[in-house]
Amino acid sequence: MRVDPAEYLRLDLRAHALLAGVPLHDVTIVDLPGGCAGLRLADVRALDAAAPPSRSVNVLFGLRRLLGRAFGWDRTPMRAEESLVSRLSDGDRLASEVAPGTPAGPFVLVYQFPREALLETRNATVHGFVCMALAPTAIGYRLYWGVYVRPVSWITRPYLMAIEPFRRFIVYPAMLQRIRRAWLAAYAPPMGPRSHLT
Repeated sequence: MRVDPAEYLRLDLRAHALLAGVPLHDVTIVDLPGGCAGLRLADVRALDAAAPPSRSVNVLFGLRRLLGRAFGWDRTPMRAEESLVSRLSDGDRLASEVAPGTPAGPFVLVYQFPREALLETRNATVHGFVCMALAPTAIGYRLYWGVYVRPVSWITRPYLMAIEPFRRFIVYPAMLQRIRRAWLAAYAPPMGPRSHLT
């Protein structure tokens, strides 16, 4: 579900400084009950990678690739100087658990810290970023999915309006619920004591 961006912006994240000036489009969350202390975002991403893919999301991504080829949206790769990877400090690079600039599907991984990862994509429609952040809660963890969009041309606004229903009601719910199901299968909180009839 969506959450007030102020909750996300209160988190201590490197992304806030790196993306200063880039509009925060929205923030979605999924609560992950159970687990144990010390779990990292890498654990969540590993569960996600091993989970069965969503058929509806695959269909929509396939359609987006077809449209991208037809209209040439993805023809020009992102140049190194356009990427946030070039703005990372030496400390950021050392702290990242995955090499900055590693491809991640249609994205490039800018960095992955124990509780935060930033992904980036750029094409003829948008320059977009997804920040995933994992925060402990009283019952487990909460995964934040912050989406930032920097306009690249006149097409950015109509493109975002066209994909909004699919993104909001199909893609993000399916992706985050897939993560939740995989998490519950791996880290389901223990059931309380059962009552017995006497």
